[in-house]
Amino acid sequence: MRLIYTALPLLLASGLAWSQTTTPPTAAASATVQRDAPGKVQARVEHLHVEDAGASIDEIRVGGATQSITVQPKGGMPAYQVAPKTGERTWKVLGF
Repeated sequence: MRLIYTALPLLLASGLAWSQTTTPPTAAASATVQRDAPGKVQARVEHLHVEDAGASIDEIRVGGATQSITVQPKGGMPAYQVAPKTGERTWKVLGF
């Protein structure tokens, strides 16, 4: 009788472990992955826009890494770009 009480939980636990199967990805999840060529996955592109009383900031990230930051100050000041790695600011003097 003691053997039944000790073996029964082990059998149930192993049965639950064997009954778990992996499910294939859903159509919605696979639709978010874009492929350019067979086996090559395109990186996700994010466009972030933050605006407050002093400035409007647009940031572009590709694969989670910042590629460009553009700051447009309010009050008629010219827009400038910030280098993501160095933080250096550059203004476009003559815009055509």
